[in-house]
Amino acid sequence: MHRLPPIARRWSAEQPTYRPRSAWGKPARAFLLMFVAADLIGAGLLMTPAASTDGEGLDFVEAVFTSTTSLAVCGLSVISIGDDLSVFGQLVVTALIQVGGIGIMTLASLLGSALVQRFSLRMQLNVQAENRAMAVGDVRGIVSRVALVGLVIEAATFVVIMPRMWLGHGMGFGEAAYSAFFHSVSAFNNAGLSLYDDSLTRFSGDPIILGAVAVAVILGGIGFPVLLELRRHWRVPKRWSLHTRLTVVTSSVLFVVTGVLVIAMEWGNPDTLGGLHWWARITDGFFHGVMPRSGGFNVTDTGQMYDSTLLLTIMMMFVGNGSAGTAGGIKVATLAVLFLVLWSEVRAHDRVHVFGRRLPSDIIRQALSLTFLSMTAVAGTTVFFLHTTQFSFMETLFEVVSAVGVVGLSTGITPELPPWAQLLLAVLMIAGRIGPVTFVTAIAFRERKRRYDLAEGRTMIG
Repeated sequence: MHRLPPIARRWSAEQPTYRPRSAWGKPARAFLLMFVAADLIGAGLLMTPAASTDGEGLDFVEAVFTSTTSLAVCGLSVISIGDDLSVFGQLVVTALIQVGGIGIMTLASLLGSALVQRFSLRMQLNVQAENRAMAVGDVRGIVSRVALVGLVIEAATFVVIMPRMWLGHGMGFGEAAYSAFFHSVSAFNNAGLSLYDDSLTRFSGDPIILGAVAVAVILGGIGFPVLLELRRHWRVPKRWSLHTRLTVVTSSVLFVVTGVLVIAMEWGNPDTLGGLHWWARITDGFFHGVMPRSGGFNVTDTGQMYDSTLLLTIMMMFVGNGSAGTAGGIKVATLAVLFLVLWSEVRAHDRVHVFGRRLPSDIIRQALSLTFLSMTAVAGTTVFFLHTTQFSFMETLFEVVSAVGVVGLSTGITPELPPWAQLLLAVLMIAGRIGPVTFVTAIAFRERKRRYDLAEGRTMIG
């Protein structure tokens, strides 16, 4: 057997052993395959006669789109969930929402745990010290806590809105209980699907129902690591990790600013907030300020909003909410990183500092890459739709961003799109739901350190 020279053997022994290229892709591939398998099973169930009210089942495109929008917790729809689906079909949708929300959130947490396990023990302890929501090797605990947190929030939402639907909106006890159950699951998982064609418009101005739904959307979208950390240290912000601080601060600012701007811009619009009492305008305005962050419900006709409000909504849908949660978008932590990079550049600082910490260069690269890829997907699809369909720029851009950000708000054109365009939106929903997780996971597993560097070269910017 050929033996290496002593120097070569010594050098080889000192080098870390890397797994082959396919190793990093296994978690991402497993994630995608599990999603597609569940999607096809859901579509198959929705195509059965028992799933529809007419006893014929949904056709292929309708079934695939409905299964995908439920599993991706997006909310765009080409059918009427309440009228076209039987109770069995609605329960299938509910199960897909639960799997797509809590299930994928659990898987996202497990992938994060897998990344931690690839590091050395010292690195794992450092990560645990920075992100107190995850203990080293505590995979089983992660799964149980994610499921428990989700079920508790859904149950609390049900308890709040069910009596109000029963006693305050003329529903029978059974109807109110079923509606509260469906909308509680849909709200926490940020699905935005409703039993009613007009979403939650019938509850316009109701602070109890709209408030409970908005809180469930916020808690589901803010991310499991943040939820767990807030549960432990909500009274001691100084003990929060950097991720939790960035997520909470950025989300709070965006919620308030968006709500205020929506109220101000739509206050005099007779087709949206203009025809309501002043307190209903405020309630509905702040509710809409929360929903673009991946909630997907609406209490006013989104298609009748001013273009300025639609553009603001598009920007918020693109951002989304927290990481490792039920929300889509590029995530608020990514937006915070981009802002901090810009702020440091404006101040001529060569490092990015925030809350007494320095952001590493790999986090900045991932934020820039994820944002650019998302913008490319939105721009390319929008141009293609504008060329092949008859809808306006704002309607098309709104629908595309809603799909990529898995939000579910709509100007009403999705059911009118041709079948191939609906299938393309379904693909965008899948990419928007699992793309960021698999993308960042792939980068983290692929990370390699160069053992050499090249001479510096500069180009002109701006």
